[in-house]
Amino acid sequence: MAIATARKIPKPKELEVFLWHGVNRKGKKINGELSAINAIELKAQLRKQGITPSKVKKKPKPLFGMSGDKNIVPMDIAMVTRQIATMLGAGVPLVQTIEMIGKGHDNGNMRKLLGDIANKLSSGIPLSECLRDHPLYFDDLYCDLVASGEQSGALETIYDRIATYKEKAEALKSKIKKAMTYPIAVLIIAGVVTSVLLIFVVPVFQEIFAGFGAELPAFTLMVIGISEFMQEYWYLGLAGIFAFIWLFKRAHRNSLSFRDSMDRKILKIPVIGELLEKAAVARFARTLSTTFAAGVPLIDALDSAAGASGNAVFRYAILEVKAEVSSGMQMNLAMRNCQIFPDMVVQMVAIGEESGAVDDMLAKVANVYEQQVDDAVDGLTALLEPMIMAVLGVVIGGLIIAMYLPIFQIGKIV
Repeated sequence: MAIATARKIPKPKELEVFLWHGVNRKGKKINGELSAINAIELKAQLRKQGITPSKVKKKPKPLFGMSGDKNIVPMDIAMVTRQIATMLGAGVPLVQTIEMIGKGHDNGNMRKLLGDIANKLSSGIPLSECLRDHPLYFDDLYCDLVASGEQSGALETIYDRIATYKEKAEALKSKIKKAMTYPIAVLIIAGVVTSVLLIFVVPVFQEIFAGFGAELPAFTLMVIGISEFMQEYWYLGLAGIFAFIWLFKRAHRNSLSFRDSMDRKILKIPVIGELLEKAAVARFARTLSTTFAAGVPLIDALDSAAGASGNAVFRYAILEVKAEVSSGMQMNLAMRNCQIFPDMVVQMVAIGEESGAVDDMLAKVANVYEQQVDDAVDGLTALLEPMIMAVLGVVIGGLIIAMYLPIFQIGKIV
């Protein structure tokens, strides 16, 4: 089945919210608010709906720009996708579905987005083309699946699959973030506490030790040396941390080779690397299952799966599979040649190819690996908690011992 090809879309103009007053076909005065690029477009939209506008003005912005509107995040798109799938399944027309969801949403930015899509749908533009005008929120995979549903006349079924895909993808992303956020947050807090002790608390003990007139233990002298360095050059350390973060983010954003190198190295980290491998396999299987079931050709589906894998090692492996499948090789053999996919995944794909149910087998693989990621995150959290507590105990306890060690020695001498 052919699907809409991705095209480069120019950056869309920013929408404005207008307040309007007018008269409908029955001569009744009505009013409301609507999003449009400008007042001329807004009047044209109203006339298409049988409303003669009498007054149009921009909606005033709140003082200091504090509108309370939140940024649209991927989870918002996943929730809206599920709402659309549910309402289409209930037999509600598409335009009415988009309008109802938009008007009922508590985020002003989402209301503007859905309002713009509904207005373009009303003028006869296909939904997939409306979505392509907002590439920040709807990627090529999303738009291609919708286009496939429009061409096959099964938009309701396709939207249900897209909703499931988005929900599973966001749930998987949330689990990975959970595994990474906890240890990082604890280590940052530990670093802040340690710095405060070294800069503000150790100097107090240092003044006390100055009156002892005795030689201090080597461990205490080392801690005092670190404290003096941090008191003198703390700004250099802070600047170094910010510079490292900035340079890392810049390199990660601008250099493909740097990102690929980081992806390869992170897979070699014990426990975490295994977790990310399972997550990549789950993304691959879920994306390929969704696109293949939607009628997308296998070659195009592999392209989408490569982009959604989330890791350069798997992305290049999937593109290699795509090249071999294009030359006539069975997908399970191509996957086996890559030597990166687990045997269970390869065998399930082989069974699917023999039975003609590749999408079902891949969906089962995705479910298995998503559950494994969930279990791995719980296990990693349970493993990290005692390790982090031990590290904190050594660092904080070491500082306390270093400060009280001279006092204990003096007590023994006395």
